[in-house]
Amino acid sequence: MNCATDGAVRHEDDILYPTTIPFILIHLAAFAALWTGVSAWALGLCALLYGLRMFGVTGGYHRYFSHRAYSTGRIFQFCLAFLAQSSGQKSVLWWAAKHRHHHLYSDMPEDVHSPRHKGFLYSHVGWIFARRHDVADLSGVPDLTRFPELRWLHRFEQVPLIVLGLACFLLGGWQALVVGFVWSTVLVYHATFCINSLAHVSGTQRYVTGDDSRNNLILAILTMGEGWHNNHHAFQRSARQGFRRREIDITFYILKLLSLFGIVRGLQGVPARFVRNEHRLAPKIIHRTAELLAARFHPRPIAEALQSHLGKDELSTLHDTLEGAPAPSAAVWRLFHPHIPCRDTLRAEARALFARTPSIDEIVDRAHHLVIAGIRKHLPGPAGAAA
Repeated sequence: MNCATDGAVRHEDDILYPTTIPFILIHLAAFAALWTGVSAWALGLCALLYGLRMFGVTGGYHRYFSHRAYSTGRIFQFCLAFLAQSSGQKSVLWWAAKHRHHHLYSDMPEDVHSPRHKGFLYSHVGWIFARRHDVADLSGVPDLTRFPELRWLHRFEQVPLIVLGLACFLLGGWQALVVGFVWSTVLVYHATFCINSLAHVSGTQRYVTGDDSRNNLILAILTMGEGWHNNHHAFQRSARQGFRRREIDITFYILKLLSLFGIVRGLQGVPARFVRNEHRLAPKIIHRTAELLAARFHPRPIAEALQSHLGKDELSTLHDTLEGAPAPSAAVWRLFHPHIPCRDTLRAEARALFARTPSIDEIVDRAHHLVIAGIRKHLPGPAGAAA
């Protein structure tokens, strides 16, 4: 969920404090239930609003506006946008722009909410309030900005949230406002945020996706199907994220029901080869995964060990050998040093680190090339010192 940076100046940790005030206040307002009391009716309203708005997040913000996993008419599109924005997570244009950028750079340094690079707390909530993310780069969502009603909601993004809050107050007074509206808002906030943070830290990986996305049953239940996050990163356009029969995906069940009445249509499915994990990986994913594998083998210590074991002439010969050989054989390597990782070593490491994939050989070959290039960089060449 990211947009363009602010030129050469980076403001990753420059928190825009005025925008954090409403967020803090709504959390504090939840404690007003000590005065309003908590009734079964108010808890029922809380559960209803949680379910409705979570669907707005999952079926609206995410699967429709961000990934276009299905089609619908303009009236229901506006209803989805209004429902999604009633959760208080900014406009559908902002949300979709940030999320599409997230998938381009998932768990890379450019990803604004990667626990790997930014830390858990920042990826969970802090990034939302960073100054450089307050405004979205809408050039990434031209399919959405062509609708004037969505642009209006973008301009007045808090209107749906305010309307829902007033409706709750008029319906049931302070208890409905605090327990029904405020509690459900806070719960939807953090359930959603857990997908950015916890779903990249805790769970299982069935597919190689080049990032840290994971499947998590508990998150799938809490977020109506979004917890099958590794599935989603493997095939993003699917309207169904629980690829297998036992993977609960309430959002998809609702979309399937709506499709029976013609309200939505064209639900994108998952090719069988993806479900069986028999698909070839895209070059971008192979490259990302190879980088992760190569990073397990540090080139500088290997180069230093070579320099301590080999003479000047042998080092020069090794450098010349590697110069035009992107992936020399294990035999060539072991002529010079028995501890330099060969393809078999990398393949064993890859099988321990990553899920099964038919593209394992491409990953290993690319990683081997990266390891060799890294070692070569730290070896003295015929012309002089190491880089």
